[in-house]
Amino acid sequence: MSIAETLNLELGQVIADETLTLTRDALVRYAGASGDFNPIHYRDDVAAQVGLPGVLAHGMLTMGVAIAPVTAWLDARGWVTDYQVRFTRPVVVDPADGAELQVVATVGALDEDEARIDLTVSYGGQTVLGKAQARIRSL
Repeated sequence: MSIAETLNLELGQVIADETLTLTRDALVRYAGASGDFNPIHYRDDVAAQVGLPGVLAHGMLTMGVAIAPVTAWLDARGWVTDYQVRFTRPVVVDPADGAELQVVATVGALDEDEARIDLTVSYGGQTVLGKAQARIRSL
């Protein structure tokens, strides 16, 4: 059985459309887990000194959060075999409100064994991850 039949997929189908919020707390937790303690990710004064509009989310955190709706949709029916993005714009995380990421996951290609899921990830109406694509397989 093909992946399209197994997971009931069609080309162009939206499998996830979610708004996810990154908070300053999430940045601190990610810094601890990743070991990336660059102060532009938690100190407004340092971010301003280097010309940034505010504290930025870690690129890899943004990338990881963006794939979450796809893995949640897959559940235990399959797995992600490949995932790649281009970082196109920073995500500024407000100290009070955080940063809302809009993630839309669409079936971009289907073959017998794999599907390509194209992710549109935006913040403030602008795309922050370019050419974000995941390849999935079913069990």
